[in-house]
Amino acid sequence: MSSPPPLSHDRSAKRPARTPAARTSRRRLLADRIGRWAITAGGGAIILSVLGILVFIVIEVAPLAGSAQVAAAGSVGLPGRGVVGILADEYRTHVVVLDEEGVARAVRLADGATVGETHVFAGGIFGGMATGTDLLSAGSPDGMVGLVPVRFETSYEADRRAVTPRIGAPIVLQVGEDGQPVAVHAARLDRDDGTATVAGVLPSGDLAVVRREARTNPITGEVTQTSSRVLARAPRGITHLVFDAEQRNLYGGTSDGHLAWWRLADGIPREPQVVPTNGAAVTALTLLLGDRSLVVGQADGSVSVFSPVRQGDESSTLTRMRTFRGLRTSIRWIAPSWRDRGFLVQDDGGRLLLCHSTSERILWRGTSPSPAATAAFVAPKVDGAFLAGGGRLTALELRNPHPESSLRSFFARVWYEGYERPAFVWQSTGGTDDFEPKLSLTPLIAGTLKGTFFSLILAIPLGVLGAMYASQFMHPDLKKFVKPTVEIMAALPSVVLGFLAGLWLAPRLERLLPALLLMPVVLTAFLLGARLLWHALPRRIRARIPLGSELGLYVLVLVLGSWLCLVLSPWLEAGLFQGSFPTWLLHATGLAYDQRNAVVVGLAMGFAVIPIIFAIAEDAFSNVPRDLVSGSLALGASLWQTVTRVVLPTASPGIFSAIMVGFGRAVGETMIVLMATGNTPIMDWNPFNGFRTLSANIAVEIPEAPQGGTLYRTLFLAALLLFVITFLVNTAAEVVRQRLRRRYAQL
Repeated sequence: MSSPPPLSHDRSAKRPARTPAARTSRRRLLADRIGRWAITAGGGAIILSVLGILVFIVIEVAPLAGSAQVAAAGSVGLPGRGVVGILADEYRTHVVVLDEEGVARAVRLADGATVGETHVFAGGIFGGMATGTDLLSAGSPDGMVGLVPVRFETSYEADRRAVTPRIGAPIVLQVGEDGQPVAVHAARLDRDDGTATVAGVLPSGDLAVVRREARTNPITGEVTQTSSRVLARAPRGITHLVFDAEQRNLYGGTSDGHLAWWRLADGIPREPQVVPTNGAAVTALTLLLGDRSLVVGQADGSVSVFSPVRQGDESSTLTRMRTFRGLRTSIRWIAPSWRDRGFLVQDDGGRLLLCHSTSERILWRGTSPSPAATAAFVAPKVDGAFLAGGGRLTALELRNPHPESSLRSFFARVWYEGYERPAFVWQSTGGTDDFEPKLSLTPLIAGTLKGTFFSLILAIPLGVLGAMYASQFMHPDLKKFVKPTVEIMAALPSVVLGFLAGLWLAPRLERLLPALLLMPVVLTAFLLGARLLWHALPRRIRARIPLGSELGLYVLVLVLGSWLCLVLSPWLEAGLFQGSFPTWLLHATGLAYDQRNAVVVGLAMGFAVIPIIFAIAEDAFSNVPRDLVSGSLALGASLWQTVTRVVLPTASPGIFSAIMVGFGRAVGETMIVLMATGNTPIMDWNPFNGFRTLSANIAVEIPEAPQGGTLYRTLFLAALLLFVITFLVNTAAEVVRQRLRRRYAQL
């Protein structure tokens, strides 16, 4: 045999030409690679977008956890000696101080110059104070009390702001008898009608209340002034007195640690209510914004907040609501904020605290730049404060943007002013400037879960069982129409469903609610009867009926049963519910019936969630391998046994995913809840009243929330909670789904 010719190494030899199949394969590989890159980039972009949204929400929420900042901002010298009261304008350009010499001086802070002064009493004063933001008061050694109204006028010239302090003429009222000094006094002046009320403790221990009223004749315009003086019993050792703005309540503190509360009717005090504190002497006393919370400082360094609380017999009692600890020596003074429920407090040791009553937070603590300060005032915008002592006025810079925020105020029970006990309350705004914001997210979380629960108890059974029937029992020709029809339901706008639920369904449901309560019993009985009737038919007759036609029988039975329930509804309401179900419900159970309630939302939102659960669950049932079904039927199992014992377990991961997707849809629903409920943020699982969800609350409140304010950031916190709830639910769902897949993978 001859050997084969040697291989040629000639580079000029022609290479075999590529076939069209090879060129096509290369194009396909390139297209696959581009497609893979595009899909990867799209998925990555989605993940980055979601993370970006999360980061943005966290950035907006983060300032709620920040603390306040207090820093000294300079000082100026003050003429006179012993400042007892300070007032300042909202721009912090001028202050008006009242000193022990009985002189009220307006001081320009830029250079410390005196720009105006008024002598209240010649020869000094016997105690003095600042009341509110526009009144100074002082007592004289001969039993007189003078009220000095102050205002700050703001004008603009050539785009420059000018503030001019105006010190009004003192209003002097005789409180003490026979020239006896008034050791402790309180004063209030109503700028609108000129009514002035002064209370003072006499050397005898009695309380004297003097009231001056100015009445204007509507015809002649003549002003008539009348005065009254009333004596009342007072506890021994009164150290401080304070009036509310309406001059209807007078509060006092004693040297043995008691609080006294007098109610006034036309300047006449009633018998005082005396309540104990902790036994230490009351050394500082003031009212917070709104005049419903009384801040009490005592000799042992404790600071407490008291407020009138309504009792079961319709009376009210001064009750301790909060206690702030952080000071060890006697409280020197308390300066309230006139924009929120915050206050500054200093003790004799020079320690300074910035507190907020509603959130029960100590926002800042540190050493006072004026340890010997005898008076203090928080600027109207709460962006600064002034301390006076040692002949100098020290200015403080305050940065306290979110004093109302705390874990307690967001998620725990808070004892609000006017409430009988601590409660979960959301009420972000009120009708007056002294409103106390209530920002508890707990009722919103409960409302979200409540709406989700009532929608899913309707959507899960109908969606899953409907998908099971359509996939395993329904005739294929009928399924071609049923499945697309149910899936088209998902395209209905939620605003349309909410509109129909709120304006059409809610009033009809109120009238036909007994029929709804009757339907589960009647329809179940009718369906069982229809099943018995179907199986009672001779086999030869059933054989002539096309497969799947039994569905028509069941639909007819459901229609007849529903019609019967509607017909029987008035008779049932008259016989069992005394003619009115809402009235019977209130008298029998104490539960109120609101027309827009959780049942309405459950029906409307369940209608919106059913298509989602149906579509995903039907795909899960249909994707079960037919070999499993055929094998089960071949072994003698019935179709029902095959579906419940083979198909259902195998499809359970997909069914669970369908339920979780439906849960997420219900949690995030906004428009249906917004339009079909009373949108009332209450903590109650009663199905016949309304609620408010996190998403609906965001939609309602965000247009009115000032950007960067506490309410604005609290709404972002609500959005973060929705994000976290959805993330946790989806994570748990994926873990359960994977376990179910591993468990039934061998079927």
